[in-house]
Amino acid sequence: MKWWCADEYRLCQGARMRMARAAILALLLVAGTPAGAQQVCSASSSPVSFGLYDPQSSATIDNAGSISVTCQATVSLLMAYTVKLSSGNSGALSQRKMLSGANSLNYQVYTDAARSSIWGDGSSGTSFITDGYLLQVLTPVVKHYTVYGRVPGSQNVKAGSYLDTLTILITY
Repeated sequence: MKWWCADEYRLCQGARMRMARAAILALLLVAGTPAGAQQVCSASSSPVSFGLYDPQSSATIDNAGSISVTCQATVSLLMAYTVKLSSGNSGALSQRKMLSGANSLNYQVYTDAARSSIWGDGSSGTSFITDGYLLQVLTPVVKHYTVYGRVPGSQNVKAGSYLDTLTILITY
């Protein structure tokens, strides 16, 4: 009986050792993740198209587009990033402008469907998206964000094709 108990103890002790080694390995993976782990993010977008604009109408035109952010890390337990937008042609985040030659049409893009938070770089009262993910190694993670656009009504503009280009800045 003593022999069985001793043998049983060794089996239990061996199991504990395997569990301890597994726990230490997990801790080393967590503790061994370098602060500057190699991470790569890219962005793509579908445009916000407002269609035809009637300068005699006071109605706003709302539409939406999207930004897709793809990130991949070689070693990462926490991948955090921000998505910011430039001011475009206007040079001012508070009032963006689409251009057609020398003519301009005011518009704005927002982070929310209520169109209350201007999507910018955090300056001048603007907001940006902060996001991330956990525990993805060598697997690309794609996240999609809606861009809510609005063109105010009653702008006295000439007929033309108006366009603006915003730069997406991802910081990680």
